[in-house]
Amino acid sequence: MALQFIDSIDDSKIKDKKVLVRFDFNVPLDKETKEITDTTRIDNALETIKLILDKGASKLIMMSHLGRPKGQVNSDFSLEPVATYLADKLGEEVTLTESCLDRGIKTLLTLNSNKIILLENLRFHKEETENDREFARKLSEYADIYVNDAFGAAHRKHASTYEINAFFKNKAYAGLLMKKEIEALSKITQRPETPFVAVVGGAKVSDKIKIIERLLSSVSNLIIGGAMAYPFLKAKGNEVGTSLCSDEDVSLAKKIFSQSTAHKIILPIDHIVSSEFGGKPEAVDKVGIPDGKMGLDIGEQTIAKYSSILREAKTILWNGPMGIFENEEYAKGTFAIAEVLSESNAYTLVGGGDSVSAVNKSGLANKMSHVSTGGGASLEFIEKGSLPGISALKFGVE
Repeated sequence: MALQFIDSIDDSKIKDKKVLVRFDFNVPLDKETKEITDTTRIDNALETIKLILDKGASKLIMMSHLGRPKGQVNSDFSLEPVATYLADKLGEEVTLTESCLDRGIKTLLTLNSNKIILLENLRFHKEETENDREFARKLSEYADIYVNDAFGAAHRKHASTYEINAFFKNKAYAGLLMKKEIEALSKITQRPETPFVAVVGGAKVSDKIKIIERLLSSVSNLIIGGAMAYPFLKAKGNEVGTSLCSDEDVSLAKKIFSQSTAHKIILPIDHIVSSEFGGKPEAVDKVGIPDGKMGLDIGEQTIAKYSSILREAKTILWNGPMGIFENEEYAKGTFAIAEVLSESNAYTLVGGGDSVSAVNKSGLANKMSHVSTGGGASLEFIEKGSLPGISALKFGVE
């Protein structure tokens, strides 16, 4: 069965119907003021919200998680700031319920007012993360139609993203953000135009071992930077000083080097280092890092080498920074990658939290073909070709 998207269904299927939509409103909040510090995830939902309202839904019931309240009511994780922001953006009242299982919700649904309802944080109930069927059933009773637009949570088998599909047979759809993510990531997973180059950074090989192995089967080159490079360098017999480098990661790097695709891996040939984390930067113009020094960014020669490879590419995936870019003295490598991608005619996809932050900080996000909202979800999609929440929309629940 083909995945059905909300924009492709006839308006008559939505007109005067109650529509329940799972969004990803898991936005960062200021600890003191509880104000939203980055509204991107809510802004990305507006297109789907407006489409459903334009198609004549009688009620729009929105649901999301925020943070990790661990199954307990915790006002620090209330969706109240989200409701306030949405009301301002939409120019309409948004009613926030006391709980997502509030007894008053069914009464609200009978009133002509209160067209837009936001259910309080799903994760105030442990049943959400437990994928509890009864919890999913109670949520399903609010609406005639279900839409999942929470790509960033689609890799979780949770009640509101997975089990709930059991109660909306032939009435479950993907939203517009979900559609954009699937289409963009499919350009990476299904016959990408070659040369296909992936740039992978971050802290630990163990966190990305599966994605590295998956990419090595399809890329022309796999460029590695950031702290992830040091276990690979050490596995090849190079000194890495006091750089972040666990024995487990070195073992994993050796395992990867034993594979027939290992020749595709490109590693740093020089570094920016310091005696302490974030200390005074020094250039090391060779592969090995001296005792007492830790690598914190790629060096000038490496930037030139990586840039040259990327300029030849037709498809580029970027996941993970080249150094501690939050510190401007160690941001040059990461921002150089962003700049090369911004000037490229290749299909450029940025995925994963830190690389998304980096490309936003560089001011070049709008020059990329696609910046994924998914974080872990986008990596899992590339690794497996789908996600539990997407499979449930397609095939229902086992």
